[in-house]
Amino acid sequence: MFPITDFLIYCFVTAYTPGVNNLLSMSNAMRLGFKKSFKFNLGITLGFLIVMSICALFSSILFTMLPKIKFYMQILGAIYMLHLAQKMWKSNSDFQVEEEAASFLAGMVLQFINPKIYIYAITAMSLYILPVFHSNASLIGFTLLLTIIGASGSFMWALFGTIFCKIFIKHTKIVNLIMALLLVYCAIALFL
Repeated sequence: MFPITDFLIYCFVTAYTPGVNNLLSMSNAMRLGFKKSFKFNLGITLGFLIVMSICALFSSILFTMLPKIKFYMQILGAIYMLHLAQKMWKSNSDFQVEEEAASFLAGMVLQFINPKIYIYAITAMSLYILPVFHSNASLIGFTLLLTIIGASGSFMWALFGTIFCKIFIKHTKIVNLIMALLLVYCAIALFL
């Protein structure tokens, strides 16, 4: 029997808690507005779909290799998150950034080095989906569902950043510090 409630709780908690996608989506929306950051979020969505598809196809192989792969993904992911935290802390107080910061390609490529996405996909596939569903149609359907739920978190954080932009502009340094600390927390949490 498929534990749909547990599955959905896991998916939404994972998608809506702070992570690289969500924090960068919020930051880009604060700085550029929702419309200009939209292409970044579309890139996240496409990258999410690609990573989810890869994980669905190769979940059994990755699952057996996870102890070896997980450590390297954690190290690379933590370094990248700390780099983003440093950039966030040192960002301008006038909220002006280059357009490249919110590009479609940047959002898409981010998914391939974001360990939270891999952990999200592998956990959902190996613990909830693959033990119950085996057909290609069901795997495609769950891949799309995981993508929609995961990407919706980034869009919601971008909307949050847009709505509260005026408050954030007045308190730029504290907002940058909080977001940088959240990224540091995400990097540390990979090892907990």
